[in-house]
Amino acid sequence: MPEMNVIVREPLLDTQQRVIGYALAWQQAEMDACRSITANPATLAGLVAETINNEQAGWQLGDQVLFLEAAPALILSDVLTALPSNKIVLVINTADCADGDSVTALRALRQQGFGVSLRWTDLAEPDKALLSLLTHIELAFSKTDFAVLAQQYALIKQLPIHKVARNIVSWQDYDTCVALGFDLLAGPFQLMSRQDSASKGLNTSQVLIVQLLDMVRKNADVRQIEQVLKRDPVVSYKLLRYINSAGFGLGCEIESLRHAVQVLGYTPLYRWLSVLLATAGTSKSAQLLMQTAIIRARLAELLGDTFLPKAGTDDLFVVGLFSLLDRLLGMPMEAVLDKIQLPDAMSQALLAREGVYGDFLALAEACEQGAGCVGRLAVSLQLDAAQVSQKHLSALAWAKSMEV
Repeated sequence: MPEMNVIVREPLLDTQQRVIGYALAWQQAEMDACRSITANPATLAGLVAETINNEQAGWQLGDQVLFLEAAPALILSDVLTALPSNKIVLVINTADCADGDSVTALRALRQQGFGVSLRWTDLAEPDKALLSLLTHIELAFSKTDFAVLAQQYALIKQLPIHKVARNIVSWQDYDTCVALGFDLLAGPFQLMSRQDSASKGLNTSQVLIVQLLDMVRKNADVRQIEQVLKRDPVVSYKLLRYINSAGFGLGCEIESLRHAVQVLGYTPLYRWLSVLLATAGTSKSAQLLMQTAIIRARLAELLGDTFLPKAGTDDLFVVGLFSLLDRLLGMPMEAVLDKIQLPDAMSQALLAREGVYGDFLALAEACEQGAGCVGRLAVSLQLDAAQVSQKHLSALAWAKSMEV
């Protein structure tokens, strides 16, 4: 059986809980029949160059960097010339440096400005010649082997390079690694809300946005919607900022809610009020979840665009966006849906990942941190690896364009 290889991503956070970039890798899963992308680091870098580093627009992730697996197939290829060196960190294993040609190529890439990160698993200090090439060094966090991690960290503590902790499973472990001295951190903890900062229900702005969502869903008179919106100037300002952002792609500037309804209609307005609802949290962990929700929403929308009508993909966007509301609001999804009335198909996807939207949402989620079912879900939706990976990278770029 051929393998289906799909790009998955993992955010890397700094000590202030800010996303500085993403680690991209192939998720491999055996499938019965599908068109596969070769799980080759050079192929992954080529997709990034094609989608993220647009010839006209340039690098589309702003100041964010990408960590790419860098076996000799990538190190010795010329595909990296199509990427900005200061935005790429090449992740290597010690075995990748056993070949003299690879080391020579890595040295040349460092001189060009590429970062190099060593995935280190030893309990002996890394070779000094290898250390001279590194900008980052990565250690795998394990609560059961924390003593080993501490020993490893002691060996590299004084090195003038970034220390990366991977596989962190909780915010408590994040805090432990920050205290130890790691400055970049990654792992599934990022999809959890912090107990010390999680919201408990809707804040004042979110209550108003829920009211507006209900009015827009019922096609209320725009003058009535404007009167409610005027109660919160900050919400009004943010709404217009989102609508006028690069991610929306309008050819004219929207100056008022009435103008927005005239130009867009009610359905796109509902979409952007949904964005506002998800982004109205104030804690740092809420902002992190919000970024994930926006990428997930856009990816779900793109995954459905060849199968569903425009109204269906609009619903998919909202479903993806709302799929983290339970964590953002610190309340069960059932309670969230009691406050936000949605059509049955959308509620079914949010509660059980079932129905017409359920598999699209599940696939968008599986592209985060490498859930093993990503290949099976893609094939069930008749999507091949090339489609899923390209749409994933497009969603990443689009979400960055939405930051305002």
